[in-house]
Amino acid sequence: MARATKKQALGRGLSALLKDPDNDIQTATDKNADKVVGNIVELDIDAIEVNPFQPRSNFNDEALQELATSIRELGVIQPITVRKLEFNKYQLVSGERRYRASKLIGLETIPAYIRIANDQESLEMALVENIQRQDLDPIEIALSYQRLMDEIELTQEKLSERVGKKRSTITNYLRLLRLDPIIQTGMRDGFLSMGHGRALVNIEKKSDQIALYERIIGENLSVRDTEREVKAYHAGPETIKDKKAKNSVPEFAKQNIDQFTDHLSVKVAISASDKGKGKITIPFHSKEEFKRIKKLILGE
Repeated sequence: MARATKKQALGRGLSALLKDPDNDIQTATDKNADKVVGNIVELDIDAIEVNPFQPRSNFNDEALQELATSIRELGVIQPITVRKLEFNKYQLVSGERRYRASKLIGLETIPAYIRIANDQESLEMALVENIQRQDLDPIEIALSYQRLMDEIELTQEKLSERVGKKRSTITNYLRLLRLDPIIQTGMRDGFLSMGHGRALVNIEKKSDQIALYERIIGENLSVRDTEREVKAYHAGPETIKDKKAKNSVPEFAKQNIDQFTDHLSVKVAISASDKGKGKITIPFHSKEEFKRIKKLILGE
């Protein structure tokens, strides 16, 4: 979470820089242009106009409302891209659905990548350098790969050469962007690994992705466990939800699960076979929470 806060602060700082009329950045050779190229900037939505030559003019109202709901809960996961027209005035290059959905819920700012004149080489260098960093999560890497392909117009083969990665590696990262936004956010927050994400992306239906994602968190499923669940999902006609209902928790465990949850203040998961053999899973999300749970259980 600290990473997200730092990025937001950086975006706000760059936004203030772009509003300084005495240091207006118009090209890649201007002072402070290197701070803008390749970075996310929080822009005022009112400073952005749609491209009048955008070929897409019809937007499904229901799908737009769903996206707006997702943005209200999770924020804009993938920033839009704009090009600078003049001082504090921008035009959309990509991300019109995200832009419209954000306006729909009354957001005043939106995270954006800004293209400025003759920044092609600078942008490519910034993105490639960004990918080499060690602290990026899988979704951030995937977004950087996607930007290089979209904005620098690189094929996966050319991208592979530029960043020194196998094409299959790049493909695996890009596939993560097909995950539901809730799961992408979970990956960015460290609740599940890239291995989990690679398994989940093989489930096309988003609601079933979410169902298994919740089980991964609640039951602390390993990557191998997740891969088995995905394989079982495709092997049989029953959905993950159906399977979960079928393998219901025995009555003796059901009667006590609320007591566990109330006592530990975390959602405890219990799974058991018909013969009564099973396991109790107690999740924790930080070192401090682990210590708190340990103290409650052991009385230390």
